[in-house]
Amino acid sequence: MYVRRLELVDFRSYERVGVDLEPGPNVLVGANGVGKTNLVEALGYVATLDSHRVATDAPLVRMGAASAVIRCAVVHEGRELLVELEIVPGKANRARLGRSPARRARDVLGALRLVLFAPEDLELVRGDPAERRRYLDDLLVTRQPRYAGVRADYERVVKQRNALLRTSYLARKTGGTRGGDLSTLAVWDAHLAQHGADLLAGRLELVAALTPHVAKAYDAVAAGRGAAGIAYRPSVELPEPGADRAALAEALAAALTANRAAEIERGTTLVGPHRDDLALTLGPLPAKGYASHGESWSYALALRLAGYDLLRADGIEPVLVLDDVFAELDTGRRERLAELVGGASQLLVTCAVDDDVPATLRGTRYAVGEGTVRRA
Repeated sequence: MYVRRLELVDFRSYERVGVDLEPGPNVLVGANGVGKTNLVEALGYVATLDSHRVATDAPLVRMGAASAVIRCAVVHEGRELLVELEIVPGKANRARLGRSPARRARDVLGALRLVLFAPEDLELVRGDPAERRRYLDDLLVTRQPRYAGVRADYERVVKQRNALLRTSYLARKTGGTRGGDLSTLAVWDAHLAQHGADLLAGRLELVAALTPHVAKAYDAVAAGRGAAGIAYRPSVELPEPGADRAALAEALAAALTANRAAEIERGTTLVGPHRDDLALTLGPLPAKGYASHGESWSYALALRLAGYDLLRADGIEPVLVLDDVFAELDTGRRERLAELVGGASQLLVTCAVDDDVPATLRGTRYAVGEGTVRRA
């Protein structure tokens, strides 16, 4: 799989730009702040319907414009598919596949499979559990696009359930001991157990498949200096490993019942996949708080490379993006990384200094300026 052409209209700093890309290595060179990351961010948005840099869509639209358009031609197994997204802040985004309107924007998921590593990924190691949950869910959707619907359904249930609990909490705060109406809470419990079990089963299977790839990738990047391990940390007590969705749903339902009083008291949902974490270890110690800057950087890179390797093992050849990575690595790590990614069907690298990129990856070059991209 590779992106043959990318076009942007009113996206970030670009009023209008188009660039033809090639299979194999593509290196985008330009000074800091000229828009290199904006280009790969656009591709990441097509792949995940999300930005790795901001939480909302508004910053993606060029100042003064009402909407932004991302259009890319993706080639897979000899066939080309045109994918188009119109980003309209505050409204539902519109999508087209092969020039035909899509019913929902998420129908484009799977058209472009992409793995992106960026400096923000240090938060996978150092940040809150939400960063690691997002890593798992994004990879889960990339691997099996149907999980986009599972994820959306679960998030909708949690939002509705939290609203109900919050209303009850506020009613008690303002009206004494009487709380709001919780007669529908059992209904939302059932929905949360059902959708939560589906999402949880996907994550557990993903972590089991991902674990050896993380260990291998970290060993390769860090040249054997430490053993990386990952483990899923649920917010509920799970049945035996390999339990089916029905058993997981029962475990979630039991945890909701056990935590009912605490949830009503605090006005929020305390158990479920939205409260889980992915534990990262280096040897016997947790990576968070103990890993050095270099180790954290290598670990974050290993997580992305592990996802890339897992997709390839599944028979998927994703586009690989390394955004401003090589400047942070010493010469040895640069060369080892180049060996690991040199066989990618398409590799996009951004850098400010051309010499930071190993010679083996200097394929097609592009000079990026203020609002412009040209082949060097």
